[in-house]
Amino acid sequence: METDLDAVAGLLHNNALLCEDALYLSIGDCKLRLRANSAQLLDGLRGYFAHVVSAVQSPDIDVIAVERDVVDVDVSFIDWKREPGKSGRKDAYLDIPDGRLIRKVRTGMLFLQSEKYRIAAGPCIEYDNQVINFINAQYMNWLQQRSWLICHAAALVYQGRGFAIAGHSGGGKSTLMLNLLDHDSVSYITNDRLFIKKRAGEIRAVGIPKLPRINPGTIVHNPRLQPLIEPQRRASLLALPPQELWELEDKYDVDVETIYGAGRIVQEAPLSAFLILNWQRNSEAPLELAAVDLASRRDLLAAIMKSPGPFYQYADSSFFQDDTPFDEQVYLDALDGVRIYEARGQADFAGLTGVFLDEMSG
Repeated sequence: METDLDAVAGLLHNNALLCEDALYLSIGDCKLRLRANSAQLLDGLRGYFAHVVSAVQSPDIDVIAVERDVVDVDVSFIDWKREPGKSGRKDAYLDIPDGRLIRKVRTGMLFLQSEKYRIAAGPCIEYDNQVINFINAQYMNWLQQRSWLICHAAALVYQGRGFAIAGHSGGGKSTLMLNLLDHDSVSYITNDRLFIKKRAGEIRAVGIPKLPRINPGTIVHNPRLQPLIEPQRRASLLALPPQELWELEDKYDVDVETIYGAGRIVQEAPLSAFLILNWQRNSEAPLELAAVDLASRRDLLAAIMKSPGPFYQYADSSFFQDDTPFDEQVYLDALDGVRIYEARGQADFAGLTGVFLDEMSG
């Protein structure tokens, strides 16, 4: 395969006839246009991104999605190194002049990331979530190129103030977040990617337009979410050993405004507090919520810091590398002035929901 940027773009595009219609998104101050050769794909994505769909406008970012069979490329990809706690192969990449080609190992989807071309190619309808992630990756690049710092956290708004929830993989941040959303006074910012920046004398929190993706263990015990799973399937899940149910991976999208009500998604808010879940599911110790000094508890930073990943392209067009170390001081500086809480002891979602909302009210 030729590795010239234009040649790679031509291979992925494959002279596909793009629909006359396009999808326009306004995400914060960023304007994005998605074009595709599939009306079905565009319609599905229009529904997914409904709360940020906009009228026709001049875009800051152009993305093309080409629905086609998996593209066979005769190149040697390099496996992207997973973050600590993650296993298995997920992404592979090939750097080419002025761009990067990324392959999703499980699905074979290909993505060309560059300043000139942003193309997704493969079975886009079947793997539409990967197209959604690619669109969000462009917005995340846009934010980070403007000095927003990426965090591995969910975020909500309560009484006009934002608060974030972080925890190690499988720690229950999505479950807690959705428990908190059961309160009508709480609104949703983001599920897994939070961006923070000091601006106009305060720390601001911004999310990306991605719906929560949750596992069955989060669904089966929450009455509001149970319609996402057939009753027979729910009964079989509840029969599993608790630890097996806790660890089961089978993702479901949660349409926040359908389930929790219109207007429950907020794009940006001042960040008031950061809650770090450091509890243990099998602990016999009672739940405890404690204020901590993050500078003296750097062990907790690992739950907050997030790699920008293989799609991140710096403003100078160079690419992020998987061996780039985290800069802890950057996170400490960005979170200076934000109250930091640690939840420890037993994992108690109902108990922490009440305790934390009381703390936020104070």
